[in-house]
Amino acid sequence: MANFPSRETDIARLAQDVINGLRANPDVFPSPPFGPDELEQDLVTYGTRRDRALVSHAGAAQDTAAKDEALSTMVKKVKGELRYAEAVSHNDDGKLQLIGWGGRRAPTLTENQSPGQVITLEVVREGNGWVLLGWQEPFDGGEVSAYKVQRRKRDTGDWIDVGTAVEPEIMLNEQDPGVEWEYRVIAMNKMGEGPVSNIARAVL
Repeated sequence: MANFPSRETDIARLAQDVINGLRANPDVFPSPPFGPDELEQDLVTYGTRRDRALVSHAGAAQDTAAKDEALSTMVKKVKGELRYAEAVSHNDDGKLQLIGWGGRRAPTLTENQSPGQVITLEVVREGNGWVLLGWQEPFDGGEVSAYKVQRRKRDTGDWIDVGTAVEPEIMLNEQDPGVEWEYRVIAMNKMGEGPVSNIARAVL
């Protein structure tokens, strides 16, 4: 399975691969959520702010913060494009390689067992009072019947159920704005629940 890079240079290289692949293969990826033009503008913005941060002295902290913000925006959009490409190609490794990515490893499922842990929960997109969460299905344990989504205010209060999904994503509306929410996901089947996922945070 392809892993999302952690180094900035590798993220920028992947972003360029995605841009090139989307432009060259519109028949395979006809309606990406952001599109190559928008993603290319984010890549240019990141590059400009990165260069400014490297050469700046007096305003180094401010320029570095601006660069990190541009990088974060680009990462969210690249991940959104990749999640779209995985869905539209049905995780076809050959098609995903067109944009510099790769198919997911097939999960190892066991009968008569609760699911494993949900992988890489993340905020895909967010807005005023809404958030789109996405994750990867467990790689082990029993077959998943549904996913339970929970939230709480950051570091306070009990986790409460806010939604159920059968696919590895969910759109949650009517989320109180101006609050830093924490979200987690639990895979379920008739045998029980799997371990909780990592926590994803969003201020809506």
